[in-house]
Amino acid sequence: MIMRISAALLLAAISLSVFGSIGMAAKLRWRAWNLRNLVITLLAIVFFALLFMPLAVASPAKAYGMEKRPGAKPYLEMPQRADGVFPQFLSQTGAFKDTSGLSFSDSLIPYDLIVPFWSDGAVKLRFVSIPVGQIKFATSGEWVFPRGTVFVKTFMLATNELNPELQRRLETRLLVCDAEGGVYGATYKWRADNRDAELLPTNLTEALTIRTASGMRTQMWYYPSRQDCLTCHTANAGLILGVKTRQLNRDFKFPSGVWDNELRAWNHVGLFDTNLDEAGLETRPQLARLDDATRTLEDRARSYLDANCAHCHRPKGTVAYFDARYETPLAQQNLINGRVLIDERIDNPHLIAPNDIWRSILFMRANTTEPFKMPPLARNQVDPQGMNLLKQWIESLPGPPVLPPPEISPPGGNFTKPVEVNLKSQPGATIRYTLDGTVPTPSDLLYEKPIRLSGPTILRAKAFKPGCTKSITVQEIFLFGG
Repeated sequence: MIMRISAALLLAAISLSVFGSIGMAAKLRWRAWNLRNLVITLLAIVFFALLFMPLAVASPAKAYGMEKRPGAKPYLEMPQRADGVFPQFLSQTGAFKDTSGLSFSDSLIPYDLIVPFWSDGAVKLRFVSIPVGQIKFATSGEWVFPRGTVFVKTFMLATNELNPELQRRLETRLLVCDAEGGVYGATYKWRADNRDAELLPTNLTEALTIRTASGMRTQMWYYPSRQDCLTCHTANAGLILGVKTRQLNRDFKFPSGVWDNELRAWNHVGLFDTNLDEAGLETRPQLARLDDATRTLEDRARSYLDANCAHCHRPKGTVAYFDARYETPLAQQNLINGRVLIDERIDNPHLIAPNDIWRSILFMRANTTEPFKMPPLARNQVDPQGMNLLKQWIESLPGPPVLPPPEISPPGGNFTKPVEVNLKSQPGATIRYTLDGTVPTPSDLLYEKPIRLSGPTILRAKAFKPGCTKSITVQEIFLFGG
């Protein structure tokens, strides 16, 4: 108030100064005014200055996504330890007010990530219940959550590609920070009528029918067991995956309808053991969305690898030679031209071979559903957006042009009569091939016309072209008879 009055008096003084500079005639009129009129004029100026001053100097504070911390019962209705008695139905876990209506308990805080883990195209609803206590905050690395914290994640999948809004509820997973300082998981499979979900005693694979523009297709869905949960949620990975500074440093629409930075909102209600400087949030680590054109290809690709690979591929993690964590500088990640543990029978392979997707083993294993796929657990579909991003990044890295592998048509298989096989490569390239399973060299058979096969054959081919890196070797196996 004092500041407003001071500002008002300043405006009054400026007004008098202006009036006092309008000429001798005005000054004479001012002298003719009596003291009473002068006081009334000054009071009027002060009144209107005070009236409009808030509009000029006051800036409303930005609203928070949460105004108070929700009360939460430790563990909800889940056991304190993995050897306890588990609720048999999702409605008994304490995570929902109305299970069939997908109405979550008031103690649960919704959140989202900048870069989600790929889960075969499923949509995920993420919530967490945090009891008394605070999160041990870390700018980089993982947070530590109070015992009794429960993460609730529901998976839904579009079953009609012509209408993606039609989604089937598949499962809800609970991850509990137990009384021993570890975690355990539980998977609840939704019933067909969506009224409830039932606890699964072990893992399960289900064939889902998906309607497409051309008809129907089948997609396999994997429901993880409790032991599967611990494959990724390890102590070395910090137990809790995804919920960390670089993933939550983003705006989110809270149930209040307010859009707010998740770190700012959580900090405001006292969830962290340290008070964050709101003005400095933009300087804290932040992953890059796959489609964020304001960030570099490198940033986006490394963010994707952080979200999908870093829980295992880090120091003291799985047997490998690279570190997928975003916080590790690229030069120290051992990704570019990095050594591989398994070469997949590729000549001169690397984790990431600059400008060469065919010799980039990381890309090869992420871009397949074959048994050597990565990640190996609970993934039956290739992530098209993620693979397109990795491909663009690899091809943007400086390196000589690389020939794609030759095309072999028809592909190998079992034939009842002789077959003519065609090989195809880029214009100007030559194709060398062998029929005994050996790796083709520049001195092997030159492809000039269709190859006639009538007996069991391992056909291998490789393309060569001056100024280009030779292609990788491709092979097909042809069998004949019964």
